[in-house]
Amino acid sequence: MRRVMNQILRLLVASSVTALVSSAVVAQDPTVVDAKHYKVTFENEQVRVLKITYGPKEKSVMHEHPNGVAIFLTDGQIRFQLADGKSQDVAVKAGDSMFAPGGKHLPENIGDKPFEVVLVELKSK
Repeated sequence: MRRVMNQILRLLVASSVTALVSSAVVAQDPTVVDAKHYKVTFENEQVRVLKITYGPKEKSVMHEHPNGVAIFLTDGQIRFQLADGKSQDVAVKAGDSMFAPGGKHLPENIGDKPFEVVLVELKSK
């Protein structure tokens, strides 16, 4: 009986560790995996506001965002590597804003100047 209880306990611990690792891999918060470039400036129950700053030629790591609105503070040339392996180059102008659909990506400032954007992430209920 004791051996069965020990096996059950080991299985529970292994399952818990697997669940924690899986959730960490799935939910790749940019403020955690790339704190150099992503800073939270405001957060409440409805939104989280991020200030995003990249130096020339700087690159992030793969992470994800929920739906949001991006407000560009500088002109920029950004390359997004997507989770499916495709890439997309985007040119933006200071003062422009756009809807940013949620998903995983790896951004890179392919320009020669620093790039700044404010991202208002929308929290779903």
